[in-house]
Amino acid sequence: MAPIKTLNRREFLGSAATVAASISIVPSNVIAGLGKIPPSDQITVANIGCGTQGLREMGELLQNPKVRIVAVCDVNKYSENYIDWSPYGIRDDIRKTLGDDSWWSNVKGIAGGRDVAQTYIEKYYAKNSPSGTYKGCASYEDFRELFAKEKGIDAVKVMTPDHTHASIALAAMNQGIHVVTHKPISNRLLEGRKVIEKAKSSGVITHLLAWSDRPEYRQIKSWMNEGLIGELKEIHNWSYRPVWQQWTKRPTGNEAIPKGFNWDLWLGPVPEMDYHKNYTHNVFRGWYDFGGGSVADMGHYSLFPLFETLGITNSPVSAKAYGTTTREEINGVYQWVKNDVAFPASCMIKWKFPEQASLPSFDLIWYDGGMKPFAPQELEIDDKDTPEEGLMIVGTKGKIVGGFRGENPVLLPESKMTARPESERIDSANVERNTSAWVEAIQTGEQTPGSFIRAKTITDTINLGAVALRAGKKVDFDAETLKITNDEQANKLLSREYRKDWEI
Repeated sequence: MAPIKTLNRREFLGSAATVAASISIVPSNVIAGLGKIPPSDQITVANIGCGTQGLREMGELLQNPKVRIVAVCDVNKYSENYIDWSPYGIRDDIRKTLGDDSWWSNVKGIAGGRDVAQTYIEKYYAKNSPSGTYKGCASYEDFRELFAKEKGIDAVKVMTPDHTHASIALAAMNQGIHVVTHKPISNRLLEGRKVIEKAKSSGVITHLLAWSDRPEYRQIKSWMNEGLIGELKEIHNWSYRPVWQQWTKRPTGNEAIPKGFNWDLWLGPVPEMDYHKNYTHNVFRGWYDFGGGSVADMGHYSLFPLFETLGITNSPVSAKAYGTTTREEINGVYQWVKNDVAFPASCMIKWKFPEQASLPSFDLIWYDGGMKPFAPQELEIDDKDTPEEGLMIVGTKGKIVGGFRGENPVLLPESKMTARPESERIDSANVERNTSAWVEAIQTGEQTPGSFIRAKTITDTINLGAVALRAGKKVDFDAETLKITNDEQANKLLSREYRKDWEI
């Protein structure tokens, strides 16, 4: 592979003659291609993972004057067979970012891959180039080659399927590169712990993108501190996800690997298996090998900032889970399908948490796939139900209920709210979210609240839930020894069998 030569910020400093010639002709904001910040002061980023979510979030990076994307990487070169929840959402976002309503005019499906990302990036930067062209974004199939050849990268943004997050993050941190990753940190508990320990020892800036600043949670915490619901007993959180198709057993039949798609690299650490389209693109989330299910997809968004706000730093001591069951007809007889390969279409998971610094022991219950808690009496008396997605915090004296991430929280019974000041009512629609906190963190050298080093409890929780689903029984967990203490076989589910040269 012959990557396009990237002018990274360190090489930029050594290219004074070329730059000086440019400065004599055009202003520095044009040279930067991103505003008034010169390239030498920008954070150089490699974007690994150029599927739907990688492209969806790319526009924000491109429009950030503090960032310059210098490389992209994806095992897929180009295809138009991606799956999304909107047929034109990504296309329209890219058109808006580029100011080009003709983008993807001839695309028949949803496109993705490293060619799309590279073209998108270079077309955007070309808008501010004096020549109207730009060729400064390298493209790679293999992230290991990227790290070997691109020596001027400040940060990597990881947007690949869950099962490769840990491998890429560790490789980047070994190079001293800052790491930003989509949730989860990993889809295996022990992998997550190793990534977090590496983040601590390496000193690089890390950030888990599921974190967000939530004033709703601070309001909830103030009500709890005031004793308005008594002592904490339970936290309930529920989502209507999954939105993707789920399966109960592995696909059968042979499918040809698409041209330009490196199936071997896509598998990464997972043992060899035949290619099938039902594993890839965004349906990967439903498979135990490749994803983390709905709880990993959505639970990070709601629970990670909640844990941070409430001071939940001690990992759960047990987990138990139930999932939907499946039967199939074989020779006229309906038989039970033992599903040990994929997350169920819906499930409930209950974790028991030990006492925290300022909280008693409590239960956390997750629901997905249409499951949710029944409305408490305080809602039923007003003929109200729990929302489609929501959060409910139960204490010994009362309850708090809100949206999935605590949006617009209210005390129950709602008569309690009439006695509260109007200033406590948070309109979540007007809350601004800082989605680029990691950019400022890299510039200042200070970790973000979403740093990997703060994500041990959420990572343990999510991955222990998957272990409970797969074990089919309550599992007791010792967070110090990292062992399941009541089922030796379940310990195998804390990690995975690795392919040669992919061991973690």
